[in-house]
Amino acid sequence: MSRIVVTGMGMITAVGLDKETTFDNILAGKTGVDTISSFDASNYSVQIAAEIKDFDPATVMDKKEIKKADRFIQLGLKAAKEAMAEAGFEKGEYESFGVSCASGIGGLPAIEKNSVIIETRGPRRVSPFFIPSALVNMLGGFTSIEFGLKGPNIGSVTACAAGTHAVTDAYKTIKCGMADKMLVVGGEAAISPIGIAGFANMKALSTRNDDPAHASRPFDKDRDGFIMGEGAGALVLEKYEDAVARGAKIYGEIVGVGESGDANHITTPTLEGPLRAMKMAWEMAGKPKIDYVNAHGTSTPTNDKNETAAIKQLLADHIPLVSSTKGATGHCLGAAGTIESVISLMAMDKGILPPTLNFVDGGEDCDLDYIPNEPRKADIEYVMKNSFGFGGTNGVIIFKKV
Repeated sequence: MSRIVVTGMGMITAVGLDKETTFDNILAGKTGVDTISSFDASNYSVQIAAEIKDFDPATVMDKKEIKKADRFIQLGLKAAKEAMAEAGFEKGEYESFGVSCASGIGGLPAIEKNSVIIETRGPRRVSPFFIPSALVNMLGGFTSIEFGLKGPNIGSVTACAAGTHAVTDAYKTIKCGMADKMLVVGGEAAISPIGIAGFANMKALSTRNDDPAHASRPFDKDRDGFIMGEGAGALVLEKYEDAVARGAKIYGEIVGVGESGDANHITTPTLEGPLRAMKMAWEMAGKPKIDYVNAHGTSTPTNDKNETAAIKQLLADHIPLVSSTKGATGHCLGAAGTIESVISLMAMDKGILPPTLNFVDGGEDCDLDYIPNEPRKADIEYVMKNSFGFGGTNGVIIFKKV
């Protein structure tokens, strides 16, 4: 069966409007976490998030189309355009080129806005664009229309594992012969009043409002919850032989994927579920020496403890370097897997690993080398990317340097 490689990438985050700026700022130790500016959060228990600033949706779509697409779609299109341009594909008609999209919540701001409208102004004032602007699969819809992608058009809505599942689904689609190429795009923009209130009231978010820059602290013993982020990541996947034939730059090959379910609790992760997904991907890849793990690393007490234990149990013979970039970008929910896959491949390509910001002391539970606060040069051949989501849904990818 064909080998599947990545030949184009793009991303937009709270620390950069493109992949190079984002990666450079992560290496520089910059964070996008700050006091929320998109709405007045002064009476909320959580008043901080990682927002994208200075993004103009008119740079990626016609002004008349903007009202038809909620922010997660706009951000997704920005990342997708960067990835497609880098891979060398222009708008056209591609019958064997599909799209695999992802978002955890989709158009939550549109849902919130129109719920208020129907309550205060009546049903006739609800926007006719409300439904298509909010549906998760419309990220794939808008993207396929933009580039003329007529292959499979699929979507993943698996909470914080959605982006990684979207990459895996694209990989499987090509492996099964249903497409020659796939554009993967994950987008999330749920920093809204109801989004912050909902996560805050379930005690998932950090309440370090007086110190936003140090609030997201993956694996540190003083972590107290994650920081909501927004952003998008995109990757172009294709057959190795096709990439070589057209002289495309190859960032890496997907050599292992793993998926599992905890079947335990809707919001509290287990150790065993993520471990099984990690083991599945590792065994598919041939049990290689993993050089680096780009961790799910949310800065929540349970996840970081369990993920550390799973890494130690599976890879006991050679414990890899580990880091989480959520201290810089926040947790971008369903887009995290695509964003962090881009970061992982850039790290492998450039030979430098991103740091875990704000890590001081992991205590007894988190005792690995998390590349604290400063990037580290390293020649790496295999990278494991972990993503775990509410509902007990887990996804893992292993990339190999080509």
